[in-house]
Amino acid sequence: MHDEATAVELTRRNGSTAIDIAAPASGNGHPALEMEPIPPALPAAPAALRPHVRLLHGMRRPANWVQLIQFGLVGGLGFVINLAVFAFCLHVVMIDYRAAYVVAWLVAVSNNFLLNRRWTFNAHARSGQIHFQALRFFLVSLVAAGVGLLLLMLQVEVIGVSKVPAQALAVAASTPLNFLGNKLWSFRPQG
Repeated sequence: MHDEATAVELTRRNGSTAIDIAAPASGNGHPALEMEPIPPALPAAPAALRPHVRLLHGMRRPANWVQLIQFGLVGGLGFVINLAVFAFCLHVVMIDYRAAYVVAWLVAVSNNFLLNRRWTFNAHARSGQIHFQALRFFLVSLVAAGVGLLLLMLQVEVIGVSKVPAQALAVAASTPLNFLGNKLWSFRPQG
């Protein structure tokens, strides 16, 4: 838009529009919106192709940090439950460590789903149906558990780490994958 009273030129910089208010362009006492062309720093790309930008924006929101802390607390409890069930299955029931991993994972994932749905992602969880969220949570946790099981086997069979500490390291290493999957998919707001 351009007339004697107002001159507006919109350009994009890093996906946002910048507007500067300048002195009147026509001398009639009304401020004019003027903008110098700003070359874009990066070529515009769809948000879906730039997940790092979405991640950086998400890190600026305090609510996401609160959710991460809550997820960590729930995960910490799940971690203790997982290790206790794993050690029990390994040393009392005397089953193979891979089977103990699966049993411990099933108990911990059930606990974590219920607590995360009720507390961590409560606002988002209320907007979704529990069976869809449970299926998604289970699938995300299954992927993380697969990564954890591979790490456990690598540590026990290749490196020679004792089974319970190896279990602890494997579960801890798969936690970030689990959080991101559940935040972005299992309990994302419907809409």
